Amino acid sequence: MKHKLLGQKEAAELIRNWKSAGKKVVFSNGCFDILHAGHVHYLAAARELGDALVIGLNSDASVRRIKGALRPICNELDRSALLCALEAVDAVTIFDEDTPESLIGMLLPDILVKGADWQVERIAGARAVLESGGSVQTLPLIEERSTSGIIETILQRYAGRTDIGKD
Repeated sequence: MKHKLLGQKEAAELIRNWKSAGKKVVFSNGCFDILHAGHVHYLAAARELGDALVIGLNSDASVRRIKGALRPICNELDRSALLCALEAVDAVTIFDEDTPESLIGMLLPDILVKGADWQVERIAGARAVLESGGSVQTLPLIEERSTSGIIETILQRYAGRTDIGKD
């Protein structure tokens, strides 16, 4: 698993090698704070669009800036380990900015993918990918599958309980 976690320069070199070999590279990004079935289905669908899937993972500091001081729930090393364990994921690289715009500009994948909740014109890095001859696609999300929903369920279900973990 660890061999899939790469620095940004390593990821760029790997993508160049894949593209030189005629492979179509897909890129997506996100926080992936509590990995769930929605993530797994989305990543599998993204991988089917090409020959390799690279994930840009928000760092812990980036997640805090975007989601608030109480997030992430899982740290970046745990989140990256889970992503690297997925068969659909070929490489993971962590970025510290609020958006992966500069990372995408460096990697220039063939296909940039986000969930259907994003409008193409609002997807970070879309312009760079399109200008380099690539495409930007959105994929449908599974209803009622989200990290925020999981957190809310836990809070509601266990509010005021003192016997957590004694099931």
